[in-house]
Amino acid sequence: MAAQDERVGARVEAMDPAAAVECAARFRANVERALRGKPEVVRRAVETFVSGGHLLIEDVPGVGKTTLARALARSVEASFRRIQFTSDLLPSDVLGASVPEIVAGRATGQFVFQPGPLFAQVVLADEINRASPKTQSALLEAMSEGRVTLDGRTHRLPEPFFVVATQNPAEHHGTSPLPESQLDRFRMRLRLGYPEPADEAALLRDDPALHALPELVPVLQVEDVLAMREASERVKLDDAVIAYLLAIVAETRQHDAVHLGVSPRGALSLRRAAQARALVDGRDFCIPEDVRELAVDVLAHRIVIDPRGTAHRGVEESEWLIREILEQVPVPL
Repeated sequence: MAAQDERVGARVEAMDPAAAVECAARFRANVERALRGKPEVVRRAVETFVSGGHLLIEDVPGVGKTTLARALARSVEASFRRIQFTSDLLPSDVLGASVPEIVAGRATGQFVFQPGPLFAQVVLADEINRASPKTQSALLEAMSEGRVTLDGRTHRLPEPFFVVATQNPAEHHGTSPLPESQLDRFRMRLRLGYPEPADEAALLRDDPALHALPELVPVLQVEDVLAMREASERVKLDDAVIAYLLAIVAETRQHDAVHLGVSPRGALSLRRAAQARALVDGRDFCIPEDVRELAVDVLAHRIVIDPRGTAHRGVEESEWLIREILEQVPVPL
């Protein structure tokens, strides 16, 4: 383990913007083999991964949510587990549990911890909002702090730890909307949308989820991911960019149609996402466009619309409000 840590440290020191661009390009190209016609969605997913955050993909069934999640997982040489969330799933089914210790066929009277499927470097939480709120909340500590506490003992999760979750819209039958505290753990929320006619025609001729996805091979090692994340943290933000980001966040807290604005954690998430975007573009500094381009995907799921001002509080409206705020806040030159 010490030797591996030394290799990671050396790789981190050697990672520069040019190397990060090359790694990110390989990552994106590999994922796009399985999810065609959605380059911006793939780019956002890669930026989320590089920034060290978690990804929520929300859309109607059948548009490629699980395909994107599996393509991301297959592109990295890391441990992977898929958890199919259902209404009867229990927290112990996700986190693990203490079980009686058996030695030579006999119980010792002691208990040992048996890790659940969450103990992997890349975890696909499929249809996460079909689980009960109790099971959903089991992910809070894991996604926020990279650890799990059970029976008074803390268990560290492997690094890197990346959760990519899919969910159907809240109005679909059999779903339990994620609470604000759970949504706040996701760095970005993405929607795929329906494909363009040409892309859908190509999909009908050669289904990439059926042919390309099983053939994907890893293009990044764990060391690459850790190095890119360390490099993204070193990307500089000028005071003017920080002021611009804070002005956007402050406006979400003052807007008449918003009941609950973006938290400081949300502001930090936007900063980290902007740093990752700059790194993927080959820069060691952020520009206002990095913040502006990512604001909707990072902030829209973190605001709560005032129920007194509208009859509909869906995804579209929260995204529209963030876009309205972006038009109101002047961009620094």
